[in-house]
Amino acid sequence: MKIYKYFLIALLVICIDQASKLLVHKYMYLHETIDVIGNEDYGFKLHYLLNPGMAFGLKWDNEFGKLALTFFRIIAMFAISYYLIRLAKQGVHNGFLICLSLVLGGAVGNVIDSTFYGVFLNNAPFGSPTPWFHGQVIDMLFFPLFTIHWPEWVPYFGGNDFLFFSPVFNIADSSIFVGVFIILVMQKRFFKEETLQAEPGTPEITNSLQQAAVSDQSQGASEEKTDPAA
Repeated sequence: MKIYKYFLIALLVICIDQASKLLVHKYMYLHETIDVIGNEDYGFKLHYLLNPGMAFGLKWDNEFGKLALTFFRIIAMFAISYYLIRLAKQGVHNGFLICLSLVLGGAVGNVIDSTFYGVFLNNAPFGSPTPWFHGQVIDMLFFPLFTIHWPEWVPYFGGNDFLFFSPVFNIADSSIFVGVFIILVMQKRFFKEETLQAEPGTPEITNSLQQAAVSDQSQGASEEKTDPAA
């Protein structure tokens, strides 16, 4: 696969991510919930949220953290691009490069939100020194599955309800998660050594031993013919 094709995969993720965010921004109001699958309590829902921080609803508690996160995302975007090009030229496993493309597409998708949405969608948090680089990421995917009531004797959580799965996220977050998850699961296959390190008893070792034995026998026979004592 040519290098540019990996960037096309990333571009496809970016387009789907941005299209979904802009559609939610246009046709839903903030905090609106639409039931897609399931009932009003559990299932798959669209829930419009603005996230000023990281993925899956995590956030920074101060203004400097938000700005630092945006610049970190930008740096990570270029670093992943450089890494992708370098590894593609080295002939790294195709599956790993595709996963890296998913991570890149997700990273760029959220960078666009953080960098430009404060200006073009006017969604920067109140009091931001500038709308640039302070845009809030649009989240909408919500999968509440079930609720657990912790017994009173459970430390800290006792008596409270726990909703699984509560984070609200977007396509970019999903792409990053899927890419990283597959890399972790398939890393032995992606990063297996190209050089042969066969264990004793494998055909390669057996053939080498046989060749060495034949060579020793030939050498021994030659020495017997040239030995004056013979």
